[in-house]
Amino acid sequence: MESTRAIGYSVETAVADLIDNSIAAQASTVEVSFVPDTSSEPFVTILDNGTGMDEAALDLAMQYGSRNPNEERSETDLGRFGLGLKTASLSQCRRLTVLTRTAGGDLIGRCWDLDEVIKTGKWSLLVLSLEDMHGLPDVEKIENQTNGTLVIWQNLDRMLVGENSQEKALAKRKNSVDEHLRLVFHRYLSGEEGLTKLSIRVNGDLLKPADPFLLKSGKTTEAMAPELLQVDGRLIEIRSYILPHISKLSAAEKNELGGKDNISHLQGFYVYRAKRLVIWGTWFRMMRRAEMSKLVRVMVDIPNDLDDLWTLDIKKSQAVPPAAVRENLRVVIEKLAEKSRRTWVSRGRRELSKNKDIALMWDRKVSNDGVVYCINRGHPAVRQLCDLGNDVRKKVEGLLKAIENGIPLNQLYLDLNGNESFENEKDYTEAEIRQMLQEQLESCKSREERICMLSDFKKAEPYCSFQYIIDDMLMNLSGERP
Repeated sequence: MESTRAIGYSVETAVADLIDNSIAAQASTVEVSFVPDTSSEPFVTILDNGTGMDEAALDLAMQYGSRNPNEERSETDLGRFGLGLKTASLSQCRRLTVLTRTAGGDLIGRCWDLDEVIKTGKWSLLVLSLEDMHGLPDVEKIENQTNGTLVIWQNLDRMLVGENSQEKALAKRKNSVDEHLRLVFHRYLSGEEGLTKLSIRVNGDLLKPADPFLLKSGKTTEAMAPELLQVDGRLIEIRSYILPHISKLSAAEKNELGGKDNISHLQGFYVYRAKRLVIWGTWFRMMRRAEMSKLVRVMVDIPNDLDDLWTLDIKKSQAVPPAAVRENLRVVIEKLAEKSRRTWVSRGRRELSKNKDIALMWDRKVSNDGVVYCINRGHPAVRQLCDLGNDVRKKVEGLLKAIENGIPLNQLYLDLNGNESFENEKDYTEAEIRQMLQEQLESCKSREERICMLSDFKKAEPYCSFQYIIDDMLMNLSGERP
């Protein structure tokens, strides 16, 4: 029992493992409480309104290895090894108590106390009387329910080891559990079709579902048609998404994706077992994380009876796709990486527009020596300056070369990798375009020059996106709409 405490559960994965049991018990509500200040000791409780257990089921649930992982189970059963309740709980505490009741049944309880097991040297599972249960943390909550289960963690040695302040430590654990549960159970919290909507409260705070694909925003695009893979007669569904360019995300949306510093780190596959997220932000070593693929998220839905092929671990936080699936995923990766790359650089590559009728501000030229970005000398605004005379032309040319040679490429690269939004990418307003055009017109000496200049600007960026403004100006000059 002491050895299994070191399997590697964090408090987040431990709580999630217990909520798996609540979902399997058809619970619609779960309440998690971290309580630091009591007359005796801090504790953690997890309460659900599921079907509860009778004495035989409770004894089995408290038994180590209570289920064969190869047994058939319900499609909504998130368990596997029959170890989660015990190993998850005792990874954080030394005393695990479970109180439960079925509809119309009496409240019953069992307790694993590691210190008692050491003292007796036996598998001493404590059977609790009503008197034993009286005064246990949050016992009144389960007493007021017709059915459900209450899990109590006491003697929180692992959870609070090395902490000076119990209150601060439990508050910190509470916050990390919030974020983990919002993500792992987001499809249950949102009440996805085919699932019973789950309500989770942590210290009374109702958790809102995370949105790792930003589907609610309407900005995310589905990169490819959904794919169905058949493995051992079971279907695996794959949906691929491309997130919007970083410049299109609000601060709240960046935070939803894990914060701007984690957007790149969280690219990759998101594997769901029975709609519960088990692993995310990985390419399974089939490709490296890269800036050009940072916008890719791939949802992979697997049923719970393919666990052995995916080598799912006890914590349900690690999984490896079988060879038959890996080959198909590799093809998906190659297609997605290219699509993501195009999305990532779409704004930066407007200068590569295939519309040859538009005069772009920047030209991109490729030679044997590399890539060169230069200001388009044929742009109407540049030509207008050069037409002011030979002296002006020389000065303009010198200025343009200085601008081109002074592009801070290294800093631009660092800023792009830092996921910063760029003020340069903001769109022009109508008022700004009108003012810019009016200033250009002031240099023209005749009505004909103004008409000619406006006609040229209709096919030059950024003015080409505001052709109706130019049409109004031309109409005012010529007396009729062109």
